Formats: sequence, C-alpha cells, structure tokens
Amino acid sequence: MRPWRSVLYIPGSKERALDKARGLDVDAIIFDLEDAVAVAEKDAARETLSAALRGGGYGSRARIVRINGFDTPWGADDLDAVAELEPDAILLPKVNSADDIRALDGKLRGDTRIWAMMETTHGVFNAAEIALAPKMQGFVLGTNDLAAEIGCETGGDRLPLMMAMQTCLAAARMGGIACVDGVFNAFKDEGGLRAECEQGRSLGMDGKTLIHPAQVAICNEVFTPSPDKVELARRQIAAFEEAEAKGQGVAVVDGKIVENLHVATARKTLAKAGVNA
Repeated sequence: MRPWRSVLYIPGSKERALDKARGLDVDAIIFDLEDAVAVAEKDAARETLSAALRGGGYGSRARIVRINGFDTPWGADDLDAVAELEPDAILLPKVNSADDIRALDGKLRGDTRIWAMMETTHGVFNAAEIALAPKMQGFVLGTNDLAAEIGCETGGDRLPLMMAMQTCLAAARMGGIACVDGVFNAFKDEGGLRAECEQGRSLGMDGKTLIHPAQVAICNEVFTPSPDKVELARRQIAAFEEAEAKGQGVAVVDGKIVENLHVATARKTLAKAGVNA
C-alpha cells in the first residue's frame, strides 16, 4: 500500500523547481501543466517537463502529470508529450463524469493510471461512477474551484464544503481508490496548515495536496500514524491472529473487541507508517 500523505504541485515550466523536487520528502509529485503554467508558456512547459521526466531521479515518489482538459487547445498535446514517458498517473482536471475518464483511458500506454480532479459540482454528484471508471487510482479534491462554483467560503472549519468533500471521499472508499485533500493557500501559516491537515486526517483523507515545499514536513507529520497508534495496531493484529489460531472470531485489546474490520484498519495504519506488523 503506497502512502499518499504529501502530494506536491510542481509547475512543469520551472526547471529549477523540477530539479529540487528530486530531493523533497514527498510521497507524490503532481507535475502541473494546467493552472500553474501561463498560456504563453504551455508549449515550453511540455518540453521542460518531458526532459525532467526523461532525466529521472524522482525515486519512489509517484509521478503524476496534470494535463490541461481535452476541451482546451492544450490537453491533447500535453498527453502526447508525456504519454510515451509512462508516468505513474495522469491527473485530469475538472472531471464531470466517468465518460471523461473513459476518454482518457483509451489514450494511455502501459500501466499509467488515472487521477481525477474533483472540483466541479457535476463531478461531486457523479463521484461514485467516476471512482469505478477504468484505471482510476485516486481523487484530488480541488477545494478552491469547488468553493468558487458553489459560492461558499473556504476558511475556518470548511463546513460549507463538507458535503462535497465527504461525498467524494465516500465514493473513493467505495471504489477502493485514494482521496487526497485540497490545498491550503496560506503557505506561511503553519498553524492553519496543521489544523487543516488534522481535519483532513480526521475525515479519512489519505493525505493532502501542497503548493509549497515549506508545507511538506507538517503534512507528513500529521498524516503519519503516531507511535502509539502503530503500537496499538500491532497489538490488535497479534491478538486477532492468536484468537484465530484458537478458532475464535474476535479478540480483546485494552478491553475493546477487535474484529476483522479493526485488523484491516490496523494493517492500513502500519502501511501508512511504513512499518511491518
């Protein structure tokens, strides 16, 4: 199980940033050809990003390329430029339905997977079918765009966005795919970032998208299970396996019942922490 704690946007047009990303402690990089690249730089960005991907050096970090939509003048060329390099995934913006995913699926090579930007109201209400579409690996919540379309505010507890966020998250869980939270815009506000990361973790998000390397450390810390949670997960697994060996279907740890579902959660905890049982 690959962790998705920290997912950092890097502009595809910035050679220096692309090089620096090779040394950042992130789980995934979104190489962005869409919002982070000005119209006048679209063609050059494709070439810059293609050269960076050919150069490699990104280690175990997942390489996700966000292309422009196919309803723009740049989407098809973006995909042509990077498809032969077989990145780990293509991130499609403004996904409205599973038809958008199927259209992309037919153009991919090798084992390249698909991520969907969930940033439209159509996408929210079609989240279940999108999660089940071919080659889907994950959702990225586009909370800024969602808020703009809904007409709500994004600050504070994000209560106005909860319905949309939880709908997408529930659909992702149904489809067995990842779901990462939207960005926190005030990259110098460490307290605000930590609070939003903790909220995302509590909701069940796998991690968070980030706009600046300065946000990585806090995000990784929050989305990495604490030593206490890791130890509890190990004890739950061990107790359940011992109970199974005795022909029992449940175990007890710290006065609480442990069943199959708790063991599955415990194994996910260990996977996120990068440790074994």
